[in-house]
Formats: sequence, C-alpha cells, structure tokens
Amino acid sequence: MSEDMVTTELKQDVGKIVLVKLTGAKMLRGKLWEFDPHMNLSLQDAVEISEDDTTNPLGAILVRGDNIIMISPPA
Repeated sequence: MSEDMVTTELKQDVGKIVLVKLTGAKMLRGKLWEFDPHMNLSLQDAVEISEDDTTNPLGAILVRGDNIIMISPPA
C-alpha cells in the first residue's frame, strides 16, 4: 500500500474510534483526532486494553508512529 493510500484511508477515519496495536503487546482504543506523515497519532478518549480485556482510561494522548504496529479502522 503506498503512503498516499494509507493517508487517504486514515483521513476517512478521523473522528472515528480506531484500535491501535503497539510494540510491547499494548493495545489502545480511541477516537482518531489527527495524524501526521510519520503516523504519529493524536487520540481522544483513549483507553489502554490489557490482555485480560480490562481497560485503563488515558484521555487525550499522542502516540509516536514508530511504536505502531497496526491501526484497525472502525468496523
């Protein structure tokens, strides 16, 4: 997938809830607020989801793009 195609897809998901898988087996869920060409993400109402499905509210956060393994758009 080209970089322009990824950007186009992410633009459609701004304002929607996304699931983000990070290095270190961490998972986040939150409303995609904005992103940049380095895939740094700004999430609103973010929560960390642990392996036993418990959640930890984080609020508004910035996720560095080099820590992101996968971004799952809304279903």
